[in-house]
Amino acid sequence: MLSVRGLNLYYGRAQALFDISLDVRERSVLALIGPSGSGKSTFLRSLNRMNDLVKDVRITGEVFWRGKNIYAPGVDLVEVRKKIGMVFQRPNPFPLSIYDNIAYGPRIHGIRDRRRLDEIVERSLRAAALWDEVKDRLHESALGLSGGQQQRLVIARVLAVEPEIVLMDEPTSALDPISTARIEALIDELRSRYTIVIVTHNMQQAARISDETAFFLNGRLIEHAATAELFQRPKRKETEDYITGRFG
Repeated sequence: MLSVRGLNLYYGRAQALFDISLDVRERSVLALIGPSGSGKSTFLRSLNRMNDLVKDVRITGEVFWRGKNIYAPGVDLVEVRKKIGMVFQRPNPFPLSIYDNIAYGPRIHGIRDRRRLDEIVERSLRAAALWDEVKDRLHESALGLSGGQQQRLVIARVLAVEPEIVLMDEPTSALDPISTARIEALIDELRSRYTIVIVTHNMQQAARISDETAFFLNGRLIEHAATAELFQRPKRKETEDYITGRFG
């Protein structure tokens, strides 16, 4: 689904990512782990060119999505970010109704028919395991939802534009344990239809939800393997030291 080759990223003169190469399998969950400042979120944002919005960023290397380099000249960034969606660390619903939050993306992409929008809203909220909780309050403000509900709403908003890949940047770090469990259960359900790449500081979470795990340290990819293998039989000492709590 994604193939990253020789990715380097610079903030001005400071290099933040060093020659990253890895593949992301279709319909799988890849967890990115590592200490703060290791480059996980920077790498994640490189997968749909969100770093383009940051001043003085320069990127070299290639990111292939279905065989097309998203960093090639003339790439349609709207299409890239539609098919490779992003869920951020803190829930960020728009100050609109629940319905309009979900319908926002489809409307941007030209869908105006009310019946079709109704179908998209229901389908997306069901996919995010939120429909039963909000179906009677669709026209109330999304800001009235709990933190966990808001994060599932944001996931539904991403799903509404029919992505292939969902990028998640610590989506449960601001949530309570019950809401975290619901998001993890949701990720488990979504993996059969979407490719998911998730940044997490919670190694237990990575072990629970991911098929593969990539360990980052100081802007470098240290190790990438099946999750069970990486946690039980790490090949690199840095990986072993991190997952056993010797640093980080």
